Amino acid sequence: MPRFAATNTKRNSELALLLVAMVLVAAYSATVEANMLDTVTLDFWVPAAVLSAVYLALHVVVRFLAPYADPVLLPAVALLNGLGVGFLRRLDLAEVAPAERIDFPIFAGTGGRQLAWTLASLILAAGLLIVIRDHRAVSRYAYTLGLAGLVLMMIPAVLPARFSEVNNAKLWIKVGGFSIQPGEFAKLALLVFFAYYLVRKREVLSLASRRFLGIDFPRGRDLGPVVVVWLFSLMVLVFQKDLGTSLLYFGMFVVTLYIATERASWMIIGLLLFFGGAFLAYFLGSAIGGPFANFYQRAEIWLDPFGDPYNSGFQLVQGLLGLGTGGLFGTGPGGGQPTQVPEVHNDFIFAGMGEEIGLFGLSALLVIYLLIVERGLRAGLAVRDSFGKLMAGGLAFTIALQVFVIVGGISGLIPLTGLTTPFMSAGGSSLMANWLLVAMLLRISHAARSPVTGAAPARTPGTPPAQLHGAPTEVIRP
Repeated sequence: MPRFAATNTKRNSELALLLVAMVLVAAYSATVEANMLDTVTLDFWVPAAVLSAVYLALHVVVRFLAPYADPVLLPAVALLNGLGVGFLRRLDLAEVAPAERIDFPIFAGTGGRQLAWTLASLILAAGLLIVIRDHRAVSRYAYTLGLAGLVLMMIPAVLPARFSEVNNAKLWIKVGGFSIQPGEFAKLALLVFFAYYLVRKREVLSLASRRFLGIDFPRGRDLGPVVVVWLFSLMVLVFQKDLGTSLLYFGMFVVTLYIATERASWMIIGLLLFFGGAFLAYFLGSAIGGPFANFYQRAEIWLDPFGDPYNSGFQLVQGLLGLGTGGLFGTGPGGGQPTQVPEVHNDFIFAGMGEEIGLFGLSALLVIYLLIVERGLRAGLAVRDSFGKLMAGGLAFTIALQVFVIVGGISGLIPLTGLTTPFMSAGGSSLMANWLLVAMLLRISHAARSPVTGAAPARTPGTPPAQLHGAPTEVIRP
């Protein structure tokens, strides 16, 4: 007996939330100008208007191509992206002499470039929704995408430092004035492969060999995939000198494996492997240096940032001081000194904003991120195919892990990493990759919320469930 879902697509609710988000962005821009220029110019609304136009264009695409998609995802991401653009323009104004700020062009500086990157990112997101009408079609190219992800991940490691290294981390491809961070796109390609592989192998990986302390542990012969991904993540840690990217790749795989098998033992094994590898890299960095030296230095700064506050620990100390200065309510947008924090437009944008919007403001931003993650997980629970469940769960966790690693780094909870704050930090690679991630979540949530109008087609032998169209509800269980 076919099931029928509600026909209310909630697109008008999405439009209303989108307009509210842009009003908040315009209010933020006006407050910045009031504090930095002692007046509010007639141009304060221009960035918000430009952003509103491009977001409304994407809304129209969603309305026609994914009408049942979650109505909260697009407005929530648009608000974060808009506030990021506004803060980057605020940093641009801080670099200009006070007398010249009122004449500073709207589309100049880092904020202007971020506006351009936002336009490019939304075009990519719309293109994905146009090309991919069913998320299950992506599984047909899983192995190709997996290979492409590995290549993208390793290219910066093999390039000379002058073409790939920024701030002691080899994450970039730099040619002339152009630069791209391929790892941001590699995470999406690898996640498609992880989801497809685990859909096919979850029965084998769910088998238990022995029970210890009430937990069923897998057979030793099934540890191969986890060990392989662990070794690749260690290679990223050693050769690309970046803890955050290493943790992101390994965390994506382990969590996707846990979603597929529902075995807590895989989480325990994953945590033991990662922390074991991190401790090994730390001690090797202390003993022999070489490729492990960068991670050892980051760990030492984390353990005692005030041991050398004017040199190696300067960035972390300034970030902590900025957060402390902001207090509960902050100094107000445009009223602080975020430029005292090195790389505040990238890794430390949360610290810079925290000084001006305070603990309450940062908590609100974290709630928005939490809402995006929750909506992604909800789509994974509701979608009716195993591949979509793993993809949605992995995509949502990717955002959650990035935010945790960033906030943990600037607050001193974990060592600093090279990850950027999703949708807010300056840079085109991260913004485009994360908007592609959101577009895929919109596509999956559309499939999850759309009405089922008929019975599932028969499955021919050897056809993976992920490639069936209109498949019935399928729960991932061992």
